[in-house]
Amino acid sequence: MIESGRLKYIRTHQKQLRVAMYNMLQEAILHGETNPSSQGKRVVLPSTFTGGTRYIIQNYQDAMAMYKWVGYPDIFITFTCNPKWPEIQRFVASKGLNPEDRPDILSKVFKIKLDSLIKDL
Repeated sequence: MIESGRLKYIRTHQKQLRVAMYNMLQEAILHGETNPSSQGKRVVLPSTFTGGTRYIIQNYQDAMAMYKWVGYPDIFITFTCNPKWPEIQRFVASKGLNPEDRPDILSKVFKIKLDSLIKDL
């Protein structure tokens, strides 16, 4: 398995990342609830690892703290990218590609449309 530098660092520096407090696996083994050989090696991702559980929880808590300070928003808008937008379809069709082959084009078109939405608001 090829591992990125960041994930390799996280795996090899678990003690420095203070994961000793996450001892549920060790407790389960001590209580005889699981077979330790089937559990593998535990790696705890830091809250800075995008998409991890701790990352999501930390962002949620930050948002709740902002709401407590500023107040709840009057409007909440979710804006997503649609790979079937005509701009994207024209570009990928001319190159004989699929939209997922060019994430750079998807993100650029999304940013243009997001900026336009914000300007309109």
